[in-house]
Amino acid sequence: MRVVFMGTPAFAATVLREVANQHDVVGVFTQPDKVRGRGKKLAPTPVKLVAEQLGLPVFTPATLKDAESQALLAGLSPDVACVAAYGMILPQEVLDIPAHGCVNVHASLLPRWRGAAPIERAILEGDESVGVCIMRMEKGLDTGDWCVRREIPAGGMGAARMSDELAELGAAALLVALQQMEQGSVAWTPQDESAATYANKIEKGELDLDPADGVEANARRVRAASDAHPSKACLAGRLVVVEKAAPASGADVGGGRILAAGGRLLLGCSDGALEVLALKPAGKGSMEAKAFLAGFRPEGEPVWARP
Repeated sequence: MRVVFMGTPAFAATVLREVANQHDVVGVFTQPDKVRGRGKKLAPTPVKLVAEQLGLPVFTPATLKDAESQALLAGLSPDVACVAAYGMILPQEVLDIPAHGCVNVHASLLPRWRGAAPIERAILEGDESVGVCIMRMEKGLDTGDWCVRREIPAGGMGAARMSDELAELGAAALLVALQQMEQGSVAWTPQDESAATYANKIEKGELDLDPADGVEANARRVRAASDAHPSKACLAGRLVVVEKAAPASGADVGGGRILAAGGRLLLGCSDGALEVLALKPAGKGSMEAKAFLAGFRPEGEPVWARP
């Protein structure tokens, strides 16, 4: 099939590689280069990097709402547009261009977690299962019918690993859907509107740790965190990013207190203790808790707080 691919982050780049192995990708649309890092240099998206490695034509329009971008897409004569975490709304004029329409690799078990942050919301809510759906795109927000659905146990995965797992799963599901389209055997299943939930984007500071909350809630925040939305805490006045943590069963630590003993760093929550396993102090690199404690000399009884 003649495929136009639209995507931006690493999740989408994984899907692109698999699609390009089996189909004629006639164009790749991704977000424009953005300033990243301390050097403030323009950096391409992961999808652009993969597309260039594969020798595929890349387009980076700032919008798809103008006639020029729509004419560009139409000129590629796509059979289908495959979308994965593109980060841009497709107007109806674009949805109508491909012969088989536009399909989205959505990282949730629709209709659960429609929207921008399905992986993070699934982790924060403690979902036991996660997955992907290949959805036919329409004007509504992730409201279209789906044709292929794959599910796996969440298994306590963090956001980065879960994204990698679901990208592989989504790529395989998309290839099945494209084969069904080619063969004319694709069957679309409407979503149950009564079961819909929405994965609103993660707000700044939303994943910061809080001693007033329970251990599991704080542990989930750490698992849902990323470079864009880290889990921060203030330990005896020192701001840190908590990169890895787990509930500490049987530990007796008062809420808001810090227990540093035997190379372990425990944070008292409302119903138990959270053990910090890896962290990054402000202005320093990542380190294990034991290394952090080697230079941890608080005055008086150490306490911790939300930043």
